[in-house]
Amino acid sequence: MKQQKDFSYSFTVKASAKDAMKMISKVDLWWAIKFKGKAAKLNDKFSVYFGGPKDTFVDFKISEVIPEKKIVWHVTDCNLHWINDKKEWKNNEVIWNLSEKEGKTTIDFVHKGMTPESECYESCKPGWTHHIKDSLVNLIEKGKGFPE
Repeated sequence: MKQQKDFSYSFTVKASAKDAMKMISKVDLWWAIKFKGKAAKLNDKFSVYFGGPKDTFVDFKISEVIPEKKIVWHVTDCNLHWINDKKEWKNNEVIWNLSEKEGKTTIDFVHKGMTPESECYESCKPGWTHHIKDSLVNLIEKGKGFPE
C-alpha cells in the first residue's frame, strides 16, 4: 500500500529565522484567538479553541526545539467537532523547519499524520493554508495576523 503524503506548505518571509520562530509561537496572533498556555520552549503546552465550549479544541506539547531551525508541536488531545473521528489529529505532529538565507527565511510546514486519506484533509488543508499564507506571513512581515 502506497503511503500517503502528509500535508505540507513551504513559504519564504522577509525576516530572520529568530524573528519568524518567535512569531510562530504567538499562536493567538495568527491562528486562534482562543489560546491557552505557552508555545515557545521545549515541553511548553498550549491549547487552541474554535467555536463554543463543546466545539473544536486541539492540545499541543512542544516536543522538539532547535533554535532558529525547527519546532515540533505534538498533538496530545483534540476534538474536531465537524468530523466523525473527533480524535483524528491525536498524536499528529505539526513541524516547522526554518532556514535563513540573505535576510529571508524559508519555512517548511508539515502536518505529519494529515494525509489525503484523513477525514479532515479537504476541510483542514484550506484552513492551514489560509492561516499560514495570509495570517502568519502577514504577522511576520507586517506585524498583524488574522486569527480566528
